Amino acid sequence: MTHTPDAHYRRHVLPYYQAVESRLGYATLLGRTRHFGWYEPGHSPWRFAAAMRRMELVMARKLDLPPASSVLDAGCGVGDTARTVARASGVHITGIDGIAPDVAIARRRSARADEPGRTRFLLANYHALPFIDASFDGVYTMESFVHSPDPRQGLAEFFRVLRPGGRLVMFEYSSAPQTHLLPRARSALLRVCELSGMPGMLTMTHGHLERLLQQAGFVVESVYDATEKILPMLRCFSILGRLPYAFARGVGRGDLLVNAMSGVEMYRHQETWRYNICVATRP
Repeated sequence: MTHTPDAHYRRHVLPYYQAVESRLGYATLLGRTRHFGWYEPGHSPWRFAAAMRRMELVMARKLDLPPASSVLDAGCGVGDTARTVARASGVHITGIDGIAPDVAIARRRSARADEPGRTRFLLANYHALPFIDASFDGVYTMESFVHSPDPRQGLAEFFRVLRPGGRLVMFEYSSAPQTHLLPRARSALLRVCELSGMPGMLTMTHGHLERLLQQAGFVVESVYDATEKILPMLRCFSILGRLPYAFARGVGRGDLLVNAMSGVEMYRHQETWRYNICVATRP
């Protein structure tokens, strides 16, 4: 059965993020932020917060927009990326997300950071954006587009709300074609994507996002495989999740620990995925 984006979000994405393991894990390890960090040689793999701030600064550089530009964060979570990008670039960011408690946290954190005028946060779905055409100079996603059940519709909305000359930057995963994978790797990829509500990761096989962008009317400027930059953090997740996941599997409840599963299986089967930074413009 095909579900609308809103129905998919309610049935698959929200349950994943509302699960006890997700809430505790993201809060304890990452301060509720939900994206990978950027690592160069010599960086401590266990300093997650510092790595995530570096990743957010990479986003600011990739956007490459002048101060006072208007930017959409499509899938803002608790707003850490928006605040970092706003501070680094001097832009004004509107963040949207489908999780109401996260939007509330984002607003509170920006208020405490004395940045309520530079960032604002709304409850919305990026498949049906509540903005008029040509509202923004830039749009970005930080590991949120993998949750899309309809990437074409999401990209059409990004194109619609971007002004001519506007920039779209996407930090997103792609997957290897399933026919190219050994059975165990294919099974791990499918299970992680199913339990995490990530149909977009399966849709976007390597190179497919670039083709979808071109079909939507964008000009693809660059695509960078940044997988090596995030592997230190994934290795840490694999180490932390190994024993809990093994125990849960041993008692037949491995699916309850989807984040531990993801850390272990995606580090073990690195041939199944890539982490890409894609930059495109609206002509």
